[in-house]
Amino acid sequence: MQYRTLADTTVSAIGLGAMPLSIEHRPDEARAIATVHAALDAGVTLIDTADSYHWHAGEVGHNESLIARALARYGGDTSGVLVATKGGRGRPGDGRWTVNAAPAHLKRAAEASARRLGVDAIGLYQLHKPDPAVPWSDSVGALRELLDAGTIRAAGISNVTTSQILEAHAILGDGLVSVQNQYSPAVRDSEPELRLSARLGLAFLPWSPLGGISRSSLDGPSGPTSAGTPFHHIAAERGVSPQQVALAWLLARSPAVIPVPGASRPASITASARAAELTLSPEELTRLDR
Repeated sequence: MQYRTLADTTVSAIGLGAMPLSIEHRPDEARAIATVHAALDAGVTLIDTADSYHWHAGEVGHNESLIARALARYGGDTSGVLVATKGGRGRPGDGRWTVNAAPAHLKRAAEASARRLGVDAIGLYQLHKPDPAVPWSDSVGALRELLDAGTIRAAGISNVTTSQILEAHAILGDGLVSVQNQYSPAVRDSEPELRLSARLGLAFLPWSPLGGISRSSLDGPSGPTSAGTPFHHIAAERGVSPQQVALAWLLARSPAVIPVPGASRPASITASARAAELTLSPEELTRLDR
């Protein structure tokens, strides 16, 4: 497993996106906890969650509570695991996602997340999405207050532009450690945000990092499909899955990148973790960059 530095902590180069364990069509709790344990067994030490990762109304924090139970039941050492959670979005239970980044709400949400996770201070707390009804500086200012109060140890921002990154950095200074935007083989709009994050020394956590890759098995080789993408072709040549090639490509984009692929089965996160050891050649990277 390769490693990165995030929030002054050494973490695995690939994390676990825990959202699929709690939203629609989620697995039962036994399989969900087995998936978290498989991630830990594979050397994963970064778990990405949020208070809004749930399915039904009245389940706020479902994923955070699940992660806390999984860590408590794990037989090994979890002291090096960084749980990154987010606040500022909601799910009324009808499939919609709402946004509320008002400072008072963010502070209450962070305190509730810390209780669910069973920690005195959240290792990494990320503002889930800018709220068009709230000045950006006010929302980021709430993160500053949470840092100063010791409720969180480090702050991050998600779904942001370069100007929002710069403004947040000016407010939070070294307290800002991460940016989490959508970035994948199919969605590369956040290239400027990735470059800026790297320049500022911030970790860049692509969400939905496997976008554009067919849902072929992560457990073994998958030959070219009707999609016919270079990711599939190189996967067939290497005897690995297209998803593993996609994750290796992301890691090669910048030392700042830490993908957090979602998983709902132990085999999926085990295979994703193995992608950290896949080194692509310059020629292969050129083919994929096209």
